[in-house]
Amino acid sequence: MTVTIRILDAGATRAVIADLSETLSDCVNGGASLGFMLPFEPKDAVGYWQEIADAVEKGGVILAVAEVEGKVVGTVQVGLASKPNQPHRGDLMKLLVHRSARGLGLSRKLMEVVEAEAARRGRTLLVLDTATGSDAEKIYPRFGWERVGVIPDYAMWPEGGFCATTLFYKRVA
Repeated sequence: MTVTIRILDAGATRAVIADLSETLSDCVNGGASLGFMLPFEPKDAVGYWQEIADAVEKGGVILAVAEVEGKVVGTVQVGLASKPNQPHRGDLMKLLVHRSARGLGLSRKLMEVVEAEAARRGRTLLVLDTATGSDAEKIYPRFGWERVGVIPDYAMWPEGGFCATTLFYKRVA
């Protein structure tokens, strides 16, 4: 099995929007709180990924993907803070692995690559939030992220109902 982790430019992002949309849809339908509500089909994600491609093109987002046998089955982003007083900070967003590709270590590989790229671009501090009690919350400490705290009723689960969010940070170099 061939696994590739790579950083995409805007053109490469646009070329894999169908795979990215399928992965996002699969994760939302699997219960992940990612900002989208059910029902959610791959076609519902296309506009989101077009916006991400535009942000990649403008230099505001780093997008990494995991490919298995040439098909994108995982992704993660770092939003590069644009405020003058935050040139050192980035926001980790949407670590996604399609349920069919879990257990291959893709989350760890994606995180290693995107953290290194963020550091290469001058970021020394990354932050993230994730749904409290989710499977995702459990993995970040294993990747060296420090838990800061919990905000109640921060967002909603895809099927409805409030969920808290847990905040994490990590220093990268």
